[in-house]
Formats: sequence, structure tokens, C-alpha cells
Amino acid sequence: MIPQQPARVHTIDVTECASDAPELTWQQQLADIIRTPEDLLSYLQLPSSLLNDAQRAADSFALRVPKAFANRIVKGDVNDPLLRQVLPLGEELAPPPVGYSLDPLGEVSANAQPGVVHKYRSRVLLIVNSACAVHCRYCFRRHFPYSDNQLGLQQWQESLAYVKQQPEVNEVILSGGDPLSSNDSRLFKLLEMIEALPQITRVRIHSRLPVVIPARLTNALIARLAQSRLKVVLVIHANHQQELDKEVANALLKARQAGLHLLNQAVLLKGVNDKLSDQIALSERLFEMGVLPYYLHLLDPVVGAHHFDIPLQQAQQLHHDMQLALPGFLVPKLVRELASQGSKTPIPPLVVPN
Repeated sequence: MIPQQPARVHTIDVTECASDAPELTWQQQLADIIRTPEDLLSYLQLPSSLLNDAQRAADSFALRVPKAFANRIVKGDVNDPLLRQVLPLGEELAPPPVGYSLDPLGEVSANAQPGVVHKYRSRVLLIVNSACAVHCRYCFRRHFPYSDNQLGLQQWQESLAYVKQQPEVNEVILSGGDPLSSNDSRLFKLLEMIEALPQITRVRIHSRLPVVIPARLTNALIARLAQSRLKVVLVIHANHQQELDKEVANALLKARQAGLHLLNQAVLLKGVNDKLSDQIALSERLFEMGVLPYYLHLLDPVVGAHHFDIPLQQAQQLHHDMQLALPGFLVPKLVRELASQGSKTPIPPLVVPN
């Protein structure tokens, strides 16, 4: 368990984030990662008392933190909201509450064929790869059978043949892992194959990389997406405004100026973004960068993540307060995803007595 310290308010002066050091390519940054709890604690000047539990939890779900992301974590602060998303804790190994499972969204049963998850009527999700830039400790796919969903060119053709046989499907969602951890050659080939399906009008890319390693949004990638005959929606994943530094802002503004539609989805996490000030700052910062808040997810009940959960009424109260504090277009929808439902399930509003 992380020892509690007095809460601190973190602000980042984005004008001071630039460095005179040679800029690494996104591939170099993707390779420049912290892989062990010992190295993470040392890099961030954290107490060694955290090591034993961190090692045990990392044995169950590997630690992976790019230094590009770790550099936004305040050194020495065990309550840093970015640290809490990536540091393995002993709580992950505790018996989970009733209702937690290895497959909380029912994706295995919806795994129509290798690489394809078909839960919703008008859209299908492609598991482009199993690789993520960062391993978030609350990840709902931390137990997903990626070994059964490794796709090469032949398998992609089979997957898209399945899509072609579903005339009600008009949107393809690229997910993973993280689809943008694939190189341009592989990604562009898949995009070309999707564009060849006349029924498809949109492609949606769900990716954490524009936040974790914003250099991934290269001019070549943005240009190719902007040139597509499809409407391209890039859904990023940021949970806290501290993640959104100058490099992230520049990359996303470039994508927005190229005509890409930018949305953000976040997960409501205890000790990370469960305060009204956190949510206001996140929405305002996203809008500065041309990104609209899209979803605020309740925690998916995956084994190993229950320590991030907050009571439903607390989530409803927070969302109610956000509606009072923000314009409607900056208030994300509060939702949960249920395995048995054909869409996201909106959380009913808090009933406020007259």
C-alpha cells in the first residue's frame, strides 16, 4: 500500500517542458522504458519500502513505463496521480470483490474470430496488436488472450472478410494493445484494406500513445490519416491534466489542424482524478488542445484493479458537480460498460432533493 502523505497540487508550466537535448524518434522513446519496480523507484526517488509489493504485483502484470511518461511524474511524491496509474501495488494481489473477473467486458465471448471483437451492432473492433507503450494498472485487458489474437496479413484479410459480411457495420475501431505502436507500413496497409470496404464510413483509433509518447503523431502519420476517404476519429486516453504537457499539446493541435476528430476518454480512478478540481482541469486543458471530453468510465471490474474503484454515489455526485462547473460540451458522459449490453450504459444522474 502506498503510504499516505498530505495532498499536493501539481501544475506543469508547459512553456518549460522543451529540452535542448536531441529529440528522440517515437520508436526510440518506445524502447526507452522502465521495466522493473526497482528501476522505477530509483528513477523517481521513491522509498524502497514500496519495492517488495511492487515486485510481487509486477510478476502478475508486468511493469512498463516509458521515460517520456515517467518524466512527467513528480519525483519523490508517492501520491502523484501519474505514478498511481503505473506503480504496481500489493493491493492488486488481494482477493477481488464479488463481480470482478478476468474478462469484465465479455470480450472473449464476443471474439468473433481472431483479432475481431464484435459487441456492438454497427461497429467492430480490431485487435491490431498486443503491445502498449505503458501498462496502466487498471487496464481491463490485462488478462486478455492476446496470444490467440496475433494477426498477420492473411489474418487481417480474414478479419475484414468477416466485416464485409456484416452489412450493418459501418465503422471499424482500431484497438489493441495500442494500434499506434505498430509502425507506419503495417498501419497504412491495414488502413488501405479497411478503405477498400465500401460499407465503412469511419475508422476510429483508440490510442494512449499520443499522450504517453506524443512524438508518435508524426507528420507522415497525420498526413495519411487526413488523406483517407474515411472520417478518422482519434480517441486518446488521458486521465489527468498533468499528462498533457507542451509536447502532447503541440502534437494534438497539429492533428486537429489536419482535420482529424479528437476525443478523450478517461477512467474515474481513486486517488488519481476523483476530485472536482481534477476533472475541471482535465476538461479545460483538453479543450485548449482541440480535444473534446467523450467518456468518463467507471472502473471496469477486472481482477487486480479493485483498489481504484470509488462508490457509485460518489461518482454521480462528482459528475453532477462537473455539470454545474463546466459548459455542457466539456462534460464527458459518465458511463460503464457491461458485458451483456449492446452499447455503453449511461450512469443515471444524481437525484438532488428540492
